[in-house]
Amino acid sequence: MGALVLTLISGSALLAPFIVPRDPIKIDPARTLRAPSLDAPFGTDHLGRDVLSRALHGGRLSLQVGIVSVGISLGCGLAMGLLAGFSGGWRDMVIMRAMDALLACPSVLLALAMITVLGPGLRNVMIAVGLAHVPHYTRIVRSSVLTATRTPYVDAARALGCRDARLALRHILPNALAPVIVVATLGIPTAIVVGAGFSFLGLGAQPPTPEWGAMVSGGREYLRRGWWISTTPGLMILLSVLAINLLGDGLREALDPLERDGLIARSRGMSVGGGG
Repeated sequence: MGALVLTLISGSALLAPFIVPRDPIKIDPARTLRAPSLDAPFGTDHLGRDVLSRALHGGRLSLQVGIVSVGISLGCGLAMGLLAGFSGGWRDMVIMRAMDALLACPSVLLALAMITVLGPGLRNVMIAVGLAHVPHYTRIVRSSVLTATRTPYVDAARALGCRDARLALRHILPNALAPVIVVATLGIPTAIVVGAGFSFLGLGAQPPTPEWGAMVSGGREYLRRGWWISTTPGLMILLSVLAINLLGDGLREALDPLERDGLIARSRGMSVGGGG
């Protein structure tokens, strides 16, 4: 269900010009604050712009914020976590103490400090949110790598003369990716919400760019006369976050051996009980 809803949302965002041909940034004073109707299914905003068109086009940016931010976090976390867990020694100590220092500051405040230095803008928001969550991924990758290095196949590869670089990249890293993929999937909704929050505060997407957080902010002054302006992007955020969380839960059950074994055992118990 999560994958289905996410496919519908992302597909609608990609095909937005064909679904709603109206220009999302074109101002039409004659159509201001129109309630939802056949001509405008989700109404128009205070500048006469079609809310549905802006919401669909805004999905491109909001989903991009989540994916790019998590990509930055995942890439940096994989590199540093693999180096710390596989090398050990002083490298492990330096990297992990630096990650502990970053974890001492809440990730939202850390991202806010980075945006203050980099300046407002959607690209800077993606960089800041991505870098702020690097410590979480580094710790998870390091833990998975430490677990993988104690397995028999690693000892066998060392005995066969496998070099450290090949051992780390070809044998340890692929077998340590399962929990990281699950965490990354569940991290995308967080990045979407945080990115929308920064846009709501005026630090992300700048007018007239359609973005869900900026749309919610732009319609907050018209909640009595035009509740649909903020409600539509808010519902898009809600559905996207819910869909990705459901998808992440499904991936966790599919990729986690303990969870998968537990589901198999429960299903067998139910079938035996049903047969009895």
